[in-house]
Amino acid sequence: MVDKHSESVTPPKTARRRKKSVLSKANYEALSNFRCELRRFLAFSETAALAAGLTPQQHQMMLAIKGAPGKESLSIGEIADRLLVRHHTIVELVDRLADVGLVKRTPDPTDRRKIQVALTRAGNAAIDQLSSIHVEELKSIRPTLQMLLKQFETRQRKG
Repeated sequence: MVDKHSESVTPPKTARRRKKSVLSKANYEALSNFRCELRRFLAFSETAALAAGLTPQQHQMMLAIKGAPGKESLSIGEIADRLLVRHHTIVELVDRLADVGLVKRTPDPTDRRKIQVALTRAGNAAIDQLSSIHVEELKSIRPTLQMLLKQFETRQRKG
């Protein structure tokens, strides 16, 4: 638009500059590479679970139980919260894993309406084996992840 009182040109609102990104191109590249490495690890994890005869969600559920801080079992609701899925989805997973002897259900001693889910001896053996190969995979990608994370310690302005 041309101002009547001067000869200057004011760009329309839609043409005004957008706020500049606070991240540099290198930051975007590092973020992209970091997400790629995470996806590779998740793909590795899914393949390992399937090779062990488990679905990825079954593996995640077993790991949530085994890794529960200070506990040997979790309630259905706690597992659902840890896996970010609905209660009925966990019930189905528990049913399938109980059918093959990897988990067992017991009534909660403090609230008989709740069910606690724990790993069986076979479940513990399965998660131990899967977790061992996961730790080895994490060790192998550790240098790459550390390098990428280090790039985020200082945000670089776009230059």
